[in-house]
Amino acid sequence: MSFEPPVGVIGIGLMGEVFARRLIAAGFSVVGYDVEPAKTGRLEEFGAHAAASIADVARAASPILLAVFDTDQVEAVVERAILPALPPAGRHPGKIVLCASTCDPDRVAALAARVDGRGLRFLETPVSGTSEQVRRGDGVGLIGGDKAVAAEVDDVLHALFPRRFHVGRAGDGGRAKLAVNLILGLNRLALAEGLVFATRLGLDPDAFFAVARASAAYSQVMDTKARKMIASDFRPEGRARQTLKDVHLMRDQAAKIGQHLPALAVHCEVLEACVRAGEGDLDNSVIVQEIRRRGRP
Repeated sequence: MSFEPPVGVIGIGLMGEVFARRLIAAGFSVVGYDVEPAKTGRLEEFGAHAAASIADVARAASPILLAVFDTDQVEAVVERAILPALPPAGRHPGKIVLCASTCDPDRVAALAARVDGRGLRFLETPVSGTSEQVRRGDGVGLIGGDKAVAAEVDDVLHALFPRRFHVGRAGDGGRAKLAVNLILGLNRLALAEGLVFATRLGLDPDAFFAVARASAAYSQVMDTKARKMIASDFRPEGRARQTLKDVHLMRDQAAKIGQHLPALAVHCEVLEACVRAGEGDLDNSVIVQEIRRRGRP
């Protein structure tokens, strides 16, 4: 079954490609674009259509899914590329933009307010999960914005996130994502430190992992990251530099509400060390390398 018009995907990185593949598998036609021509070209390999520009995606597609790096890019894509490509507001009900990027929640809320009535309707749709989890349908969508707008694209949202929650207004999706990622990142750091600790105590890491996974220490991050850490397999499913970007957003939000996040400060320090070591484009499980590099305090 093919749907018209096509769904647009802007940003064909790890997650953007997974989104495009899930949409095609669900029967949607997809048109996409990335600033890197090689990534745009990959769309043709799995049945999507490559656009020559963001404006071409904006004119052809509905809804339009954003999977770009950060808030600056989201604002630029929406206000400098998508909006100018659309006819004047009032001549159509308003195309729907789904923002899957993890952004500054306050700026996203302000962006949603600015574009309302200018030919766009804005939904936050960040996802909790690695690109591999999302590929399998195990990602959890966090929807922020008007429920009625979300209902209009429920079939698209279901293809992307079989499990999803409407968490509130625009901005709340990002707030929920940052809080979830804070917990997830600390679980990942604890796993890395525990694996290195066990190995240095003389335990076989695979045997220890089996014990840890069956113990009260279990967290889902063991299923996604332990084998990568043990084997030093850092092919990216979620890049370290992107995780660090999210950590900086968490710290900014914490400063606004006056909360000290001491454990997050350690996680931030370890990620920054990995980026300085040239590991920013590797999987975020690479934090185990920084733990390994550290000897006595």
